Amino acid sequence: MFDKLVIANRGEIALRILRACRELGVRTVAVHSEADRDAKYVRLADESVCIGPAAAAESYLNVPAVIAAAEVTDASAIHPGYGFLAENADFAERVERSGFIFVGPRPETIRLMGDKVSAIRTMRAAGVPCVPGSDGPLDDDSDRSLRIAEKIGYPVIIKAAGGGGGKGMRIVHTEAALLNAIVLTRAEAQAAFDNDVVYMEKFLERPRHIEFQVLADEHGDAIHLGDRDCSMQRRHQKVVEEAPAPGITDAQRRELGERCAAACREIGYRGAGTFEFLYQDERFFFIEMNTRIQVEHPVTELVTGVDLVKQQLSIAAGYPLGLTQADIKLTGSAMECRINAEDPDTFMPSPGRITQYHQPGGPGVRVDSHIYSGYVVPPHYDSMIAKLITYGGSRDEAIARMRNALMEMVLEGIRTNIPLHQKIMNDPDFRRADFSIDHLEQRFTA
Repeated sequence: MFDKLVIANRGEIALRILRACRELGVRTVAVHSEADRDAKYVRLADESVCIGPAAAAESYLNVPAVIAAAEVTDASAIHPGYGFLAENADFAERVERSGFIFVGPRPETIRLMGDKVSAIRTMRAAGVPCVPGSDGPLDDDSDRSLRIAEKIGYPVIIKAAGGGGGKGMRIVHTEAALLNAIVLTRAEAQAAFDNDVVYMEKFLERPRHIEFQVLADEHGDAIHLGDRDCSMQRRHQKVVEEAPAPGITDAQRRELGERCAAACREIGYRGAGTFEFLYQDERFFFIEMNTRIQVEHPVTELVTGVDLVKQQLSIAAGYPLGLTQADIKLTGSAMECRINAEDPDTFMPSPGRITQYHQPGGPGVRVDSHIYSGYVVPPHYDSMIAKLITYGGSRDEAIARMRNALMEMVLEGIRTNIPLHQKIMNDPDFRRADFSIDHLEQRFTA
């Protein structure tokens, strides 16, 4: 195991990585912006380096500054967390060329799976089920685009190959609207991702969002750790996640999980990763792969007993995967609510000082958060300030514990989306797992 690691991120994931490093005896370096100087993880790290002003572009996205921090502290490895530089292949390449270990997949793998067109081609070749679509980028041949859409059947969705976070997508219901939608999506993709490549897929009207967690080492071994349901979304941003996904049979889980693990072996994947699917009419359709740790990884940890961050560190250090598929048993049910500093009705960000904070507790309750009483939530970054996670022997018990935990949680001085989570946990359709990815917006945020 390497002796010192730079945590190239902020917030709760920075603290989560720090805690995993402590358990493994790895010293930590917290890089931070001027706005995060008083963050809990900065104070707890063995060393800290300020890498720039509050703006993310000048600090957390500043590749030379992050690498320089590793150099001046004699660190051996860099963990990117999620977001920021986590899926930036150029960053991963710069890290490795500078002589450091990148905690994540190889740069070429990040590139392969980061482009959705190449990712879909690769997964289709590996036997992973995909959404019917253009099987490649759309070109300037309007007639070809019209033929593809007619063959797939309306509605279709135009997607940016380099997109993410709900950007670069446009649903098309009629032939008359198709060509204009392609032009608009291409322009949006160029502006947002500096990549104007777009492709077409069949638009599924009432799917659920289900993903599979995988772990793979550099020695050719790969396993899956079951599935998660992430269908509670607003504007393609996940709000509530759970594991395992309700209504999925053991046979379905085993078959698709094994295909995901086989795909990892085929592409030479290394580290933790997530295969994301749409699920409708008892069929799975691959949409993308995230080549990093996920925000929602704790629910998988609770139902499997596997520490995914420690596994990331071990794999990055070159150790073989110390688990076999037979070791993975899904037990009970886990639920995660993303607690955001935002108005629960308008979803406007609510930065500011937390005047009082009380963390809930009790059996099966876990809180991943970097906040404390007196902490000032900065306005410069994502609004998520905590993840509230519960575990129970059944899905009903996990929901009941989440309802209790949400009632116990005290966060004053700013507004949060706790009231929205309480509505979700009390929603009859959610409690009987009768929902799709548009349920939250239709029911609670119209």
